[in-house]
Amino acid sequence: MIVHNDKSVFSLKKMTLASMFASITIVMSFISIPLPFSPVPITGQTFALMLSGSLLDPITSFFSMIIYLALGAVGIPVFAGFHGGISILLGPTGGYLLAMPIASFVISLLTRIADTSFFKLILANIIGGILIVYALGALQLSVVAGLEIKKAVLLGAVPYILGDLIKVLISSYLSLKLRPVLKMYKD
Repeated sequence: MIVHNDKSVFSLKKMTLASMFASITIVMSFISIPLPFSPVPITGQTFALMLSGSLLDPITSFFSMIIYLALGAVGIPVFAGFHGGISILLGPTGGYLLAMPIASFVISLLTRIADTSFFKLILANIIGGILIVYALGALQLSVVAGLEIKKAVLLGAVPYILGDLIKVLISSYLSLKLRPVLKMYKD
């Protein structure tokens, strides 16, 4: 049953936006650069989750990432390197993926606390798009790969910091520019 109230949790506008940002995340996951020393590739997924969190309300942003994960979990090759399946979510890189709904939700919450400035978007994207993703990702990498947490952080977080900070800056800038365009979808 589709509810026609634009303020509802599952309005047609919000479902469309969640699906659109899940699609953006899929496209961005195809940007994947494997690193020889780490099972974690460089991808565009975190950029997409930062945009989702910065532009959508918390629930819609959360569900955009849930849709993305669900498509991958059933075997559709939407994850980095054109992979899919539940084994990816349970493998060494699964923690980074499973962190995405939480991260986008947190980014969205943080950007709605007060008027959003470029600095607040940067801070929200660092907290959600880097700290939360790295924490859950490195934790699962540690457990699945049998690494000490320090080694997991060195392999699964440190090499990506500069690139992710660049993603933070670009997504924060784009979000400020796109917010007026999406204003009609404001929660």
